[in-house]
Amino acid sequence: MQNISHIHILGICGTFMGGVALLARELGFTVSGSDAGVYPPMSMQLEAQGITLTAGYSADYFKTNKPDLVVIGNAMSRGNESVEYVLDQQINYCSGPEFVAEHILKKRWVLAVAGTHGKTTTSSMLSWILEYANMKPGFLIGGIPQNFGVSARLGDTPFFVIEADEYDTAFFDKRSKFVHYHPRTLVLNNLEFDHADIFDSLDDIKKQFHHLMRILPASGKVISFKNDANLNDVLDMGCWSESEKIDVENKSGWWANLAKEDGSIFEVGFNQQSLGTVHWNLIGDHNVNNAIAAIAAARHVGVAPEHSIDALGEYINTKRRLEVRGTVNDITVYDDFAHHPTAINLTLDGLRKNVGDAKIFAILEPRSNTMKMGVHKDSLAASLQKANSTLLFQSSDVSWDLNENMKSLTDKVKVYDSTDEIITTILKEASPGDHILIMSNGGFENIHQRLLDALADKNKANA
Repeated sequence: MQNISHIHILGICGTFMGGVALLARELGFTVSGSDAGVYPPMSMQLEAQGITLTAGYSADYFKTNKPDLVVIGNAMSRGNESVEYVLDQQINYCSGPEFVAEHILKKRWVLAVAGTHGKTTTSSMLSWILEYANMKPGFLIGGIPQNFGVSARLGDTPFFVIEADEYDTAFFDKRSKFVHYHPRTLVLNNLEFDHADIFDSLDDIKKQFHHLMRILPASGKVISFKNDANLNDVLDMGCWSESEKIDVENKSGWWANLAKEDGSIFEVGFNQQSLGTVHWNLIGDHNVNNAIAAIAAARHVGVAPEHSIDALGEYINTKRRLEVRGTVNDITVYDDFAHHPTAINLTLDGLRKNVGDAKIFAILEPRSNTMKMGVHKDSLAASLQKANSTLLFQSSDVSWDLNENMKSLTDKVKVYDSTDEIITTILKEASPGDHILIMSNGGFENIHQRLLDALADKNKANA
């Protein structure tokens, strides 16, 4: 790749590409970028770093500015005006993962976290454990770890933690992003069918994970969950590295023993040895699993498990992972990224174990491409069983009838085509002591803050 000083990023306000922008700026590049949605908080984070942002994808930017390299996000496609101009004018371009591999990950000890669920949280935990151990890691995470306040940084040591996504790289590179990262430590959290917009079957996804396994060095280590049949299929295709298994239930390999049902206190062990007890602010079996995976990965780079246990005691969960957005009149509103039935079920299970018999309202926007296509419509109702009441948002681009597929929830579910109506319903039905869990992988029309404001106005009017 030629010498470059100025890069321009198409799709810069996505979490991953925004992180790439921060890393490029830290490397000393002049960075600019375009996006269809230039808005806070990512726009403010980028502008604070001296990064020039342009709204929209007009090619006019390139007619007056001459970047040495255009980094193209995977949301871009043929027909995009800027993409067509870059191709027509033969401007040097690459994908985000390619840029990261070429300019950031070379000669680094890469710790990658892959899987359908838990990548962001486990990556954040692992980064914090290494930071707590004074290893000053770099990281690139698809969320904002609240112990750091940023989604990416270069770090001061060879260690670099990356969220390893299986989604495709770019319109011109249909391999999964993670094949670019060349990890030495690899966590495989779980594997289910997802991303139906780019994968035809679960076997297609397994093949991409197999490609990832093929580039893990013999001196590397793969950490996976023993009871995940799909991950075992991937490992059976070929594993040339040392492997360690997590078997929480049978206390084989890495394990956990819950001291509190909600997962807020749990014992950590390896084989027959107890290593200590985590006391932290997180809840849910899924977060316990994420923590065990992070502890195991950190041990591969020399962090003793007892130090990881201490670090997790000071870990603050990633934003949008069962994040308390506010409490008004003892009604608590949460924001969670869950958008797959498994994640929805695990999040609700953790919250239910934490709040006991208190009433839980689940508000869900089926927003991911896979969810909008109806791939998970038959398993969605079961994932919402632990909520007392479910409010679903049917946007115009959801291709299936939510009412028809939610019949098993009977009177526990209502479908709305307006977030205003959802807020009105909550105002009528919620009482002090209730919990409102809002789940979406998008902004959801800022329903979280609007609901909190409406609850505050109602409380003031009743005072």
